[in-house]
Amino acid sequence: MHLRKFNPLKVTNALFVLALNKQILHDCSMSVENSSKAPDAFDLAILRLLQHDCTQPHRKIGEAVNLSTASVQRRIKRMEKAGIIAAQTAQIDPKKVGLPLTIVVEVELRSETAGRIDDIKRSFLDAPEVQQCYYVTGVVDFVLIVIVGDMSEYEDLTQRLFFPNDNIRKFHTFVAMDRTKATTRLNL
Repeated sequence: MHLRKFNPLKVTNALFVLALNKQILHDCSMSVENSSKAPDAFDLAILRLLQHDCTQPHRKIGEAVNLSTASVQRRIKRMEKAGIIAAQTAQIDPKKVGLPLTIVVEVELRSETAGRIDDIKRSFLDAPEVQQCYYVTGVVDFVLIVIVGDMSEYEDLTQRLFFPNDNIRKFHTFVAMDRTKATTRLNL
């Protein structure tokens, strides 16, 4: 009978490989599991950094939140897939590109049937001057944030969007005198 000599290094390596495989399986199951869960503390820290500058390298984010680059990449990909990260865009100063006029518009409808509301939402979505659109409760039905170059551009928009639509009872226009704060950053 031939007995092999006991080699503790081989046993240690085998245990390490088993532990590593178990950890990889655990990480994979956690990533599937976490895709539907609320963001954890690491996710929120990553989101705060991305809101400040979404162009910074994942390595730098990882250093800031004490995670590996690969872990940061997986978390960002998971949050994109879950719709938590809706887009990564540049915030542009409208005045510096010839669009200095911000207008808040309250819109009141005649009929609030589902089909009519969907139609008006579509028309607001299709108008590039409408930067934000909120379907709200209260006296008015919609609040719009419109950005244009001047009042004649706004007048053209009203002629296209409001006056021809028989479902718009009335609209109120508020011209912003100063753009005191405009951000997309959330308080995470």
